[in-house]
Amino acid sequence: MTARIGWFTTARGPGSRGMYEAVAGAVAAGEIDAEFACVFTNRDPGEDEVTDGFFELVRSYGHPLVTRSSVRYRRSVGGKLSRPGEPLPAWREHFDALVAEDLEAHPFDVGMMAGYMLIFTAGFVRSHPILNQHPALPDGPRGTWREVIRALIRGDAAESGVMLHLAIPEVDEGPVVAYCRYPLHSATLDPLWAELARGGGADGLDDAALEATPLFAAIREEGMRYEPPLVLATLAEFGTGELRVEGARVVDSRGASRQPADLTHAVLARAESTGR
Repeated sequence: MTARIGWFTTARGPGSRGMYEAVAGAVAAGEIDAEFACVFTNRDPGEDEVTDGFFELVRSYGHPLVTRSSVRYRRSVGGKLSRPGEPLPAWREHFDALVAEDLEAHPFDVGMMAGYMLIFTAGFVRSHPILNQHPALPDGPRGTWREVIRALIRGDAAESGVMLHLAIPEVDEGPVVAYCRYPLHSATLDPLWAELARGGGADGLDDAALEATPLFAAIREEGMRYEPPLVLATLAEFGTGELRVEGARVVDSRGASRQPADLTHAVLARAESTGR
């Protein structure tokens, strides 16, 4: 069973580009039984130099590229910016409806958000199976990656992880599909923990100061090492039919609800084999 992937990204920087390259390369090499149904970006050609470079990369792989600028659409209708903690403005529903129309010619079995900087509206995720990534374990901190790392440091956490969950109307509440673990104390990180302690520890630092520490940067880099291998390992299970989405459920090949898969072993093997 070849899994058809819908890829969603704003393509703002090297992280999202690297994620796409890792998966596209694995697909091209036949390492996972999958193909790209489409790559969708909420920016148009000519809108951003970095994203334009990403478009060239997508074309080089021959993957169907679909674009629609959320910024240009918002400005055309006089819409308000979205604000954290507030309901999405009305224009977002209209925008996602247009995106759904754009994608009708590119059906996919599973969508992957990789640096997509919008929250999908309820109507869109009800009709499209989308996976979202979160830089923590299932029982770990919530919030943005910055908030997660600050919480890990302030809590002197022993480990963290990366997980993929199914996007549902309740943001970040969807069932966890797969995850992996990694230690936060190691030969590389322990000296940075000690350096922070010598400076008085995290308690005396505000958010900005904590984010400027070498430990914060090192944890971010460590977490990013495992993001592409987790996505690859998870998509590989979709390709074999071991995972699929039915409505708001993730099920196995028999149609039974699937418990979150701890793919740490597979992720570590992929990370080591690629040198990441």
